[in-house]
Amino acid sequence: MAAERILLIDDEAGIRASLTRVLADEGYQVEAVGTGEKGLERLREARFELVLLDVWLPHKDGLEVLQDLRASGNDLPVVMISGHASIDAAVKATKLGAFDFIEKPLALEKVTVAVRNALKQRRLEERNRRLRDALGGRGSHQIIGESPSVIALRQQIATAAPTNGRVLIFGENGTGKELVARMIHSLSLRAEEPFVEMNCAAIPEELIESELFGHVKGSFTGAVDNKKGKFELADQGTLFLDEIGDMSLKTQSKVLRALQEQTFEPVGGANSVKVDVRVLAATNKDLTEQIKKEGFREDLYFRLNVIPITVPPLRERTRDIPMLARHFTSLLAAEYGKPAATISPAALAAMTSYAWPGNVRELRNIIERLVIMVPRDRIELSDLPSELGGGGAAGRTWGAVAPPTSGSGGPGLDPFSECASSPTLREGRERFEKLFIAKKLAECGYNVSRTAEALGVERTHLHRKLKAYGLTPERGGTS
Repeated sequence: MAAERILLIDDEAGIRASLTRVLADEGYQVEAVGTGEKGLERLREARFELVLLDVWLPHKDGLEVLQDLRASGNDLPVVMISGHASIDAAVKATKLGAFDFIEKPLALEKVTVAVRNALKQRRLEERNRRLRDALGGRGSHQIIGESPSVIALRQQIATAAPTNGRVLIFGENGTGKELVARMIHSLSLRAEEPFVEMNCAAIPEELIESELFGHVKGSFTGAVDNKKGKFELADQGTLFLDEIGDMSLKTQSKVLRALQEQTFEPVGGANSVKVDVRVLAATNKDLTEQIKKEGFREDLYFRLNVIPITVPPLRERTRDIPMLARHFTSLLAAEYGKPAATISPAALAAMTSYAWPGNVRELRNIIERLVIMVPRDRIELSDLPSELGGGGAAGRTWGAVAPPTSGSGGPGLDPFSECASSPTLREGRERFEKLFIAKKLAECGYNVSRTAEALGVERTHLHRKLKAYGLTPERGGTS
């Protein structure tokens, strides 16, 4: 992890030089200034984890600096230093929230111990704050719900997050596996470092090694510059490998080596790159079955599956559906600049009784459609899609493409007939293919794997088609 930053405020140049040297040897990044005014200015401009503050300073003394710091809402730990210590000054500093009070002449060992303890306390307080937010369902990366399975899931995450143990996240598509990974990262000691993700199913086999490990200029056609891979970009942070079950055996062997040694060679490179990366992985497949069919390496499975976490499907946590529906309604209404609509009891009951084959992602997509299409401030049962017992215009399941209707002529024209009016065979075929994929995608609850199976194509091939036709199975949803 990146070195913790300390701001030293002391008017004696010798003290600044000696403390900077000692603390730098301990692995900290130290910035030293000579006045309280300059110290407050730097605290407004940059991020620090700790302040070492002399009591006796010209113009604005250390106690005044500490008072201004607290008045501004800054709760950084502060260790006070004084060559003229008094009980009154120590009491006042403590009341203002100073972590410790050290007298001059400084015993350097005592300073390093005080710094270590103050930073440890800050890390514990920060972790506890994040845990409270996580268990209370607040924050930017949170799992919404109060069902027993979700409460247990949040507790598993809170236990696993502060460790460096690898986590293998199991669950159906759309349940929120990526959200779990992000939550683990945000609660970990690596939270301030990068979170890098890669969908193993969405990258063509010929490019996946370059995506993971990078490449050097000229290593293959199109490699016009050196490129860092996901492992290097995630150094000191977290790498999330989604859909790990879709990774080829060849790539699996290279990922295994990178996990074992924390080193790798970029494609076409001769020098090893060393990294410190925590790997989280997710899959919607039964990897033990994959191992039996020799589709997944057993040694990689055991490397990844240090801490297994299973995300429950939405049909097993139906009591959370009303809470999720209201959450998404409020979130998406704000996104589209609209007032949040209420949802009628009948509509909520229909949502709760539906099986949700696409899980939370499907629920979010339908709520998004309702927020966009329903002009009123209340969503009724009639507004829901037909599969939920509704039948309103907002219930269309074709995404951006209107569904075909029977008959011909006027506004009810079957959109497939538009293919016949295409100027060339190629354009007509492409129009038909786009409409057909959109229909199958909706029928499969926006589940890409299930759609690929229904279409009889590889998942990676379908991903390329979706991208080519501008079809998005999700809009910022869960995975």
